Amino acid sequence: MASPSEQTTCETMNSPMPTDYMFVMKCSEGENFLQGNLTPFGNIELSPSAAILNFGQGIFEGLKAYRREEGRITLFRPEQNAIRMKMGAERMCMPSPSTEQFVDAVKQTVLANKRWVPPPGKGSLYVRPLLMGSGSAMGVAPAPEYTFLIYTSPVGNYYKGDTSINVIVEEKLRQAIPNGAGGVKAITNYAPVFRAVTQAKTKGFSDVLFLDAKTGRNVEELSSCNIFIVKGNVISTPATLGTILPGVTRKSIIDIALDSGYQVQECVIPVEDLMDADEVFCTGTAVVVNTVGSITYQGKRVEYKTGVESVSRKLYATLTGIQMGRIEDKMGWTVEVD
Repeated sequence: MASPSEQTTCETMNSPMPTDYMFVMKCSEGENFLQGNLTPFGNIELSPSAAILNFGQGIFEGLKAYRREEGRITLFRPEQNAIRMKMGAERMCMPSPSTEQFVDAVKQTVLANKRWVPPPGKGSLYVRPLLMGSGSAMGVAPAPEYTFLIYTSPVGNYYKGDTSINVIVEEKLRQAIPNGAGGVKAITNYAPVFRAVTQAKTKGFSDVLFLDAKTGRNVEELSSCNIFIVKGNVISTPATLGTILPGVTRKSIIDIALDSGYQVQECVIPVEDLMDADEVFCTGTAVVVNTVGSITYQGKRVEYKTGVESVSRKLYATLTGIQMGRIEDKMGWTVEVD
């Protein structure tokens, strides 16, 4: 029987495959995380009054481990996930691991599960760090105890197939509000999008694009990834003003685009500019860089440039080339695990 790393990875983000080990570290309110440990993957025990269950006091991150052609396993900018988790923890009144603790814990977890890292071209090992208020709290208040946990799962493509996606603009529901928690990866940000996404998929769409809550006229995010539009040599993406998650892939694509000679704007994008774009694509750890084939808004469907000559495919090739070691990493973004 083939080992996990020899099998073709066909798991999606909605059907994770359990691996061998997970990392667990705890601390009490007002204290710092000290030392965690690896433990066999399995269910965890929580009180029914745990803050994460009652008040949603929790945040998570997502990153991937890649197996290169020569066999080495690498991570992509894990320190950026650590920094973002720290920002989210501050917003949600939680202690958080230091950047060094976070990166070391990720490395330990990936090494313990390295047999599950798929071969090059067959997928990656998705790494999910989770920080939660695990202590009991009956009143509306921060938990007295916190748990930092990391688990993994081999994954393939986020969207089924390698084709571009078809998106519908959500005209009624909103994903985030000004001065809320849209700019951090809080667990409470995700369930509210289920209704819009479920309805969109029953109509044959791949995903939903949300507009801003204040005016209902400006582009913000898809359900779980950032969006970019291309017009000529200019690439634009909504500015992260507290309602949009500052994605690590988003940040990387901006740098790659600038280095490739494109003009990049982080700005307010009216939906009319979206409908007039030459090309549209989305970015995220799960989706990487995915071309948007069409967007439907108020019953009007607009199709965009796709294919190997599209800007998104060129940026995708550069990003994945760096991640997989096919292109020199001049930015110092990749981190070896073993």
